[in-house]
Amino acid sequence: MRKIVVAVAGSSGSIYAKLLFERLLQIKSQWKSVGVVMSKNAQLNWQLELGNEAYRDYPFDVYEKDNFAAPFASGSAKYDTMIVCPCSMGTMGRIAAGVSDDLLTRAADVILKERRRLILVPRETPFSLIHLRNMTTITEAGGIICPAIPSFYSQPKSMDELAATVVDRVLDLAGFELETFRWNE
Repeated sequence: MRKIVVAVAGSSGSIYAKLLFERLLQIKSQWKSVGVVMSKNAQLNWQLELGNEAYRDYPFDVYEKDNFAAPFASGSAKYDTMIVCPCSMGTMGRIAAGVSDDLLTRAADVILKERRRLILVPRETPFSLIHLRNMTTITEAGGIICPAIPSFYSQPKSMDELAATVVDRVLDLAGFELETFRWNE
């Protein structure tokens, strides 16, 4: 059974975090625990973009960003995957530089040092050279960059369906079994 960390950083794109939480509940049989850490900006963006505070309602283990006693702050807890969705460029830069100044960046550092799966979902565009270099650094360290760039070949009919194309790709990368649109199937 999988142990997952989901971090929600402060960039726009709360719809991706919401759909990720909902999709994880749909595949509950595939994981043992989900630990969540959200920045204050992530909470603010959720309220602004989605008009609610439903991030408080999900049945996951939620930790404050300054709680270094969270189990996934150590490799001994054996969390196998971390997804940062959405991932702000500031968060990405701190992860790329190895700056573990809060629980989110510490957890990412642990996942990388333990050679486990780290998936970052940047939402901001355009990318500057600094952003691209940070993405390269994280990729070279073993992380996966999966920009929040939706696909259209499934002919999504709503914003949720469109954003779900990104979330399902992220969960595929995390190694979960999903029923989702597959090209030419």
